[in-house]
Amino acid sequence: MDLGLGPKRGGFLRPFGTGIFIKDYLSGFGPRYGVEAVSPETGAPITDIHRAYKRALHMAMAEDMVARDMERAIREGRPLSEEEIEERRRFYLERIPSKLTRMRYHSFVRYFRFLKQLGLVERSGTVEGSILGGPEDASPPGKTGRGTVLVEVPQPRVFYRLTAKGRDAGPDLLSDPLQAVYRYSRGQRSAKKRRYLRR
Repeated sequence: MDLGLGPKRGGFLRPFGTGIFIKDYLSGFGPRYGVEAVSPETGAPITDIHRAYKRALHMAMAEDMVARDMERAIREGRPLSEEEIEERRRFYLERIPSKLTRMRYHSFVRYFRFLKQLGLVERSGTVEGSILGGPEDASPPGKTGRGTVLVEVPQPRVFYRLTAKGRDAGPDLLSDPLQAVYRYSRGQRSAKKRRYLRR
């Protein structure tokens, strides 16, 4: 019997989408995913949102692994106690590699840029100094006799929050902002075929 719970296209790649998580996280619903809550007015910097997203994915993966262990234990006639469940959750969470889940930081920044282009997120006005330290108005010096001297210029941490349009955005817009920015359907994108010529 088909319950209709499967995805319309593709597969179950992640327990929740990136756009849905960003919307919920910036709305202050971080604890729903097992991460800290942020103020909807202040928002959060992109680095913190990315870190929370990766943490939430790891938490969801650990929960799935614990659920499998619980089902196996019930089939064997020996249900797990609350202490055993918590111990296994911690065990799995510590062993999930950071790079196991997709969405590297660069990809996350590109995705976030599409949300900015669509007007779903905006700067909240809060800016923190860089973790690297140093003056924020520093600039790399010019060429010296031995060539160019590179100096790390600390970038400020800019906080972002949802706009009114972002709060009202539905899952269709959040699931594929690239399609919304460039205004073509997923069918058009999938229909592109590349021809490779042999010589």
